[in-house]
Amino acid sequence: MIAIVPAAGVGARAAQDTGTASPIPKQYRLLHGQPMLRHAVAALLAERRIARVIVAVSPSDAWVDTALSGLPRTDVFACGGPTRAETVQAALRASGCTEHDWVLVHDAARPGLPLAALQRLIDACVRSGTGGLLAIPVADTIKLQDNDPSPADDDMPQLRRVAQTVPRAGLWQAQTPQMFQAGVLRRAFAEAILAGVDMTDEASAVEALGQPPLLVQGSPRNFKVTWPEDFDLMERWMS
Repeated sequence: MIAIVPAAGVGARAAQDTGTASPIPKQYRLLHGQPMLRHAVAALLAERRIARVIVAVSPSDAWVDTALSGLPRTDVFACGGPTRAETVQAALRASGCTEHDWVLVHDAARPGLPLAALQRLIDACVRSGTGGLLAIPVADTIKLQDNDPSPADDDMPQLRRVAQTVPRAGLWQAQTPQMFQAGVLRRAFAEAILAGVDMTDEASAVEALGQPPLLVQGSPRNFKVTWPEDFDLMERWMS
């Protein structure tokens, strides 16, 4: 059982301006004095059934060695590509895992993963022999926007209107880790690319194979740090 953390992106929405030509990628922003990526990897290492964590970074990454220094069972591969799917595929190739090995793919920007949620996912997938993902039921009312926004002018920005309210019954918000056997992931990626499927996560690629993943209860604290203000919120969760 291995985990893959794709960490080749810059995270422009949450990037910190350092006053230099290049921003610090968000996965290296500090939370409680440590890089966010280190927290995400440590959360996976807390589960002893995960034999190895592979962190896939950009070939030009200059921060990862310092960020992950001293962590056990952790390997870094500079195999990151321009998209998440390409990075995960490259990490799979580099991992040397067999077709039946379990692989958990986890976002570098989810440092708040609780051990109990991780254990629920592993237990459910191993017992059922089916891949799955952490997710939480949607609690908010969901609005679908009208695709014909009002035109902007000097006095008023572009405004969007509601096209309809989407019933939230049965809607879940996907999280990570997402856990599948390596052979299933490889086949899902290959077929999704051929079919032109938009792979927003690993589960969407597996769904396209006709293999519905399990939905396993996640945690609100396992949210994805996306916007600058999310760092303050995560700091409070970690206090």
